[in-house]
Amino acid sequence: MVFHNLLVQRVLTTLKEKGLEHELIVVDLSKGEHKSPSFLEKQPFGVIPVLDDDGFLIYESRAICRYLEAKHKGQGTELIPSDLKALGLFEQGASIETAYFDPNAAGLAFEKLFKGLFGWGTTDDARVKQLTDKLNQHLDAYEKILSKQEFIGGNQFTLADLYHLPYGSLLFAPPVGLGNLITDRPHVKAWWEKISSRPSWKAVSGQN
Repeated sequence: MVFHNLLVQRVLTTLKEKGLEHELIVVDLSKGEHKSPSFLEKQPFGVIPVLDDDGFLIYESRAICRYLEAKHKGQGTELIPSDLKALGLFEQGASIETAYFDPNAAGLAFEKLFKGLFGWGTTDDARVKQLTDKLNQHLDAYEKILSKQEFIGGNQFTLADLYHLPYGSLLFAPPVGLGNLITDRPHVKAWWEKISSRPSWKAVSGQN
């Protein structure tokens, strides 16, 4: 059972890549269900998603994905390589996403999309410029990396790529309108087209 929000897309995509059956339970954030005592017993920080695997609870989307890959290593797509050097490149790619991509892409989505959508205030233009400049700089580094390897974590599709999908896709959303940060760089564009066209992501994001 997975408790739903935007980042559960990472988990759902992993489940589809691994070919795993699951039950999705939606937590109503507007009613504060994620702050209820029963939910806080599952996730002490009161955020989602949470995976309940026959009574074993694990939270944080990236950790859930790693757990699913480890438990079902021989099933579906291999999302974390076993070879030592390939594993090193995967860990490097996963760290790149966490340090350089997610904070900036998520920040831009918050400023340009979520603030207006949920009535959380007006867009901070100075903050948008700062985040855009940082993401531009970091994607220049992505362009160099991806000119030498097919994916951000090496030469096979891994969780390091999959982790980018939710917030990367939001860069293309009309209120955000920054998809050009990806498409203006040929190697980044080619990489993005490969990972975002996977059947697992298209199904989870409602593209088919």
